[in-house]
Amino acid sequence: MSEQTLTCRDCGMQFTFTEGEQAFYSERGFSPPTRCPQCRQRRKAERNSNAGGYDSGGYGNNYGSGDSYGSGGGGGGYSSGPRQLYPAICSNCGRETEVPFQPRTDKPVYCRECFQTMRSSQPRYSSDY
Repeated sequence: MSEQTLTCRDCGMQFTFTEGEQAFYSERGFSPPTRCPQCRQRRKAERNSNAGGYDSGGYGNNYGSGDSYGSGGGGGGYSSGPRQLYPAICSNCGRETEVPFQPRTDKPVYCRECFQTMRSSQPRYSSDY
């Protein structure tokens, strides 16, 4: 694979599609870019300014913006202030905790530590299909 010179469909300028970018796009099944990094950045800024007042949570497509790939942090969601937390008792260790959902009596509730322990002990997938 070698660098490619592409032409931006917006401004008509030529830009380099590097080997690293090609590998990144290929791994994720993306089509090659049709806009230069500057035009992609401008379109992204326009989309963000017209977002209607909500926080996208940082899941934008940073590939090709000139930054390191995949640098769009996590978290976020709608900017509605602090998250509502509910008091609960951990079903595993009995410790008092707070959870981001209304606990129900028919489902177990775990503190952060027990939840992480249980999550890491479960297999990620099953081959019993």
